[in-house]
Amino acid sequence: MNQSLIVRGAPQEYECRVGAWDDLEEHLNRRKIKRVMILHGKESWEAAKPYFPTLMNIEKCSVYYGGECTDEKTAELKQIVEQKHLEGIVAVGGGKIADLGKAIANQCDKPILILPTLAATCAAYTPLSVIYKTDGSMDRYDAFPQSNALVLIEPRVILSSPIELMIAGIGDTVAKWYEADAMISQLEIQPIEIQVSAFAAKKCRDVLLSDSQEALNAMKEKELNQAFLNVVETNILLGGMVGGFGDDYGRTAGAHSIHDALTMLPESHQQLHGNKVAYGVFVQLVIENKWSEIERLLPFYRSLDLPTSLKEMNMVLSDDEYMRVAERASEPHETIHYMKEKITPEVVKDAMKELEKFNRK
Repeated sequence: MNQSLIVRGAPQEYECRVGAWDDLEEHLNRRKIKRVMILHGKESWEAAKPYFPTLMNIEKCSVYYGGECTDEKTAELKQIVEQKHLEGIVAVGGGKIADLGKAIANQCDKPILILPTLAATCAAYTPLSVIYKTDGSMDRYDAFPQSNALVLIEPRVILSSPIELMIAGIGDTVAKWYEADAMISQLEIQPIEIQVSAFAAKKCRDVLLSDSQEALNAMKEKELNQAFLNVVETNILLGGMVGGFGDDYGRTAGAHSIHDALTMLPESHQQLHGNKVAYGVFVQLVIENKWSEIERLLPFYRSLDLPTSLKEMNMVLSDDEYMRVAERASEPHETIHYMKEKITPEVVKDAMKELEKFNRK
């Protein structure tokens, strides 16, 4: 492997506590920002409103993000920033809103301040965006040279977020260990930054395996507890650290290549990102012939209702669709090739089919 290793360790400032959003105007004033775009969704914005502070001396331009993070939407909203001479972007919402805000901020050379309403990805933490095509299929990742200016986490907002999105976030973050380990384990010498990435990846897995059920109970009971806070910060902060310190060695390997390939199929768009990644972890483990690890993870997946097969995602593929997905997952640029195994479309297709057989037993 000959991969990039540039440390993009953290946002400039990060805070997770009850009442963190109340200080937003102070943070803007410290940065001498007086005119901002408030980029938001619909349902997430309604959930955020009770906690979003009144900005007394800040000129605001509120914009609905449009549902996807695409080049077209980035260009459209960049024009608004330029026409209104806005000085910063405040992204309030989930991963796609954060990613779109980062993409706009990068093109406009403005600071991005992120107030996540979900703990479904590490998007609030990382200086990169997942860019989609207009048909909903994933296009690419863009990494940016500037860190996010600020991340403010209000745990009460996430406590009331849809529990299925938290579960998807857990599935996405558990994958950090399996994908990072597939790459890092191949290195004879591990530089310090790689060691930090590996530590964070293993911590992701360990915290989630131990605390996820109690965290989900907190959401059901609408009562903050330490396990909930641990899972929120694992999904956002620890998950972000894996790629932040490991760069290509800590980002994606087989599981995300499977996810990206599945986005070709329209029926996959009904499935959350983290659910497809969680399924991709199992496909990767089949390719690695790590059936004992699959057995170890099965009770955890079952307890959270994470999918272990295509059937559990209500996806029944024809032989032609299996091959299309396998060919897309194993295109030369895909990160699945960072695994030590030789990857071909046939290897991927056979692994997916073996997994379906395994789950029928």
